Amino acid sequence: MSTRFLAFISIVTGILCILAFYTGTRFIRWSSWASDHRGVVWLILALFVFLQLLGPFLYRLHPDHSGRGFVLHWITYTTLGLFASLFFYTFAVDLFLSVWKLFRPDHAVDLQRRGFLAVVAMTLGSVVIGVSQAVRGPKIFEVDIPIENLPEELEGFRIAQISDLHVGPTIGRKYTEQVVQMVNGLSPDIIALTGDFVDGSVARLRSALEPIATLRAKHGTFFVTGNHEYYWGVREWLEEFRKLGARILLNEHVVINEQGKELVIAGVTDLSAGHMLPGHESNPKKSLEGAPDQGIKILLAHQPATYKDAYDAGFHLQLSGHTHGGQFFPWNLVVKLAQRYYKGLNKHEKMWVYVNRGAGYWGPPHRFTVPAEISLLKLVRA
Repeated sequence: MSTRFLAFISIVTGILCILAFYTGTRFIRWSSWASDHRGVVWLILALFVFLQLLGPFLYRLHPDHSGRGFVLHWITYTTLGLFASLFFYTFAVDLFLSVWKLFRPDHAVDLQRRGFLAVVAMTLGSVVIGVSQAVRGPKIFEVDIPIENLPEELEGFRIAQISDLHVGPTIGRKYTEQVVQMVNGLSPDIIALTGDFVDGSVARLRSALEPIATLRAKHGTFFVTGNHEYYWGVREWLEEFRKLGARILLNEHVVINEQGKELVIAGVTDLSAGHMLPGHESNPKKSLEGAPDQGIKILLAHQPATYKDAYDAGFHLQLSGHTHGGQFFPWNLVVKLAQRYYKGLNKHEKMWVYVNRGAGYWGPPHRFTVPAEISLLKLVRA
């Protein structure tokens, strides 16, 4: 292991221990039961920290999607979501109690007991609902996108977008088959795959991704890389997606002819790709080299933050993913601080940016208040 990796693990471990210590001290202060069973409280929190650190290592050692390994993946990764929710609700209740004490200090003790019960109930409730929503799979979001000067022949052109499938520890072939079946049922004109489809090597996940080969659209399926493809051997994955029938767009474009009218579909590498693989720098302007000056131009770019360069290059619409819409509460509120456009349809100057919430999930199988998504985007005349 590299020194940098060990330093990263040490920092993550330290942060998790601090959060666990904070949570434990609040529980012991608020609840007489927790105060009387301090050893149990600390043991549970220590187990949470251990399982979160164990999950990624366990997946690298035993990437099985069946048997005991698969069960352990579910346990360790579910703990990620549980601990995140537990800390957030503890912090929120602690903040509320601190404010309450300023005005009604005589009711503080009774309110602390209720706060403890509220934290436990909200944590368990959000995790149960969030896991069930994640297991259920994506919903279909149908969105009309009004394009100025859209030729009549392109009215109603349908794009099915799949993003952030994240086949890996807890998402396998069955989930992929469900997504493919849903998309094929939409009968789209094209299918856009906007990155982050894998969390694992080709050798480990080839079978789980095979259903992608059965995607069907009038003008084909197009794929651009996300940051996660670069974590797991991007060259091998690009070759695998070609075998699965997808047209790879690496800072390049294709011209689609629909009833005599041209539609440019361009794609760029992930925004961070240049830092991981020389020659893969994201370049929307380059992706249009040789493209017709006239006509509607659509860019597939994994990260929404590509929007500035996309607008400068002259695109009418950008399709992205990456953010997962925050994936689950409360991170769907926090993501706004990091991404200007993080979900749904957005307007930047004269260009539209559509951000898919992700067909799967990353890390914890948790989708509380933020459902997974398959997008069906229809071009309409403004």
